[in-house]
Amino acid sequence: MQRLRQDLYAAGKPLAIEVRGITKIYGPAAVLDDVSLDVRPGEFMTLLGPSGSGKTTLLNVIAGFVRPDRGRLLIGDEEVTDKPPHKRGIGIVFQNYALFPHMSVAENVAFPLKARRLSRAEIKPMVANALSLVKLAGFGERRVDQLSGGQKQRVALARAIVFQPKLILMDEPLSALDKQLREHMQIEIRALHERLGATTIYVTHDQREALTMSNRIAVLNRARIEQLGTPSEIYNAPASAFVADFIGEAVLAPVSRCDDRSVLLDGRRMISASKVPNGDDLVLVIRSEKLRLASPDAENPIPAIVRKRIFQGESHVIFAEMANGLTFTVRHPSHVESDSLLPGEGESATFSLHPQHTVVVRRDLTPEH
Repeated sequence: MQRLRQDLYAAGKPLAIEVRGITKIYGPAAVLDDVSLDVRPGEFMTLLGPSGSGKTTLLNVIAGFVRPDRGRLLIGDEEVTDKPPHKRGIGIVFQNYALFPHMSVAENVAFPLKARRLSRAEIKPMVANALSLVKLAGFGERRVDQLSGGQKQRVALARAIVFQPKLILMDEPLSALDKQLREHMQIEIRALHERLGATTIYVTHDQREALTMSNRIAVLNRARIEQLGTPSEIYNAPASAFVADFIGEAVLAPVSRCDDRSVLLDGRRMISASKVPNGDDLVLVIRSEKLRLASPDAENPIPAIVRKRIFQGESHVIFAEMANGLTFTVRHPSHVESDSLLPGEGESATFSLHPQHTVVVRRDLTPEH
């Protein structure tokens, strides 16, 4: 496998990407508003956000399919803002695979090489190497319509890497797959990235997919990057209420600021390990898996009434209501020692948040456009 990697990627080192002040306007609205982003060589960077956030437009600007109204784009040391897509040397995996149904698997994978006018003698081993890397050795003569969804995705990946790109772009490539195959392909793509070492930029609206696959994540919201960080940073230290709400399961509870390290939640002081932002419009991020059953005198207590309890196999989900009417959920692991201690429906209980998990953010940091 190492020999294959060396053969396939003999063309050079992975590239850094520099996005500088990119703006794209359609009609009255900015789809990208002064976006800047650095992608490190060999990094797996995910552009994550809801529909309309600008993530696909940003990917298309990097690919060359969309020309920005303002800003600059550098790939490696070269400015490519006005360079056409076919001269950027980028491997691209599309959402719908974009395979040619009248061609065999090998012909589909060979297409970028033929476009570059390589000889048949050069093409054959490169196609074989690419198919081997995506675990489709021996599938070259099959027709595309004889393949499963997961196999078609692998063919699309092989076609994207066959011509030795130092940058690979992927636009929601797993959205058409069922849940189980999607999760399997997430691991496969991540492992392929680690073997090849090419810089990869991946677009998705699926936050779990982004957390699973990425070195870093750029969360886009309303044409801007709301937060950039590692999966752990994005999840555990969200920069805004939008990021906290979009990533994972969270309830945002209104709180008032006491000092730099504490807030009041329903009249009770909650101590945070991180600094509390200034301002009046603050919320506490309550994640279901961060809460624990506790005694009333525990640190950062949240008294509540259990309204519903649902068994989900590996865990119980408890729906609890605070005195102020706010409802939150608690995810509690299921095992013999603790199941008997869980409160029943209608019973009072106290839950607690560790100061490390007591995260306070402003309600909204992103201005309207």
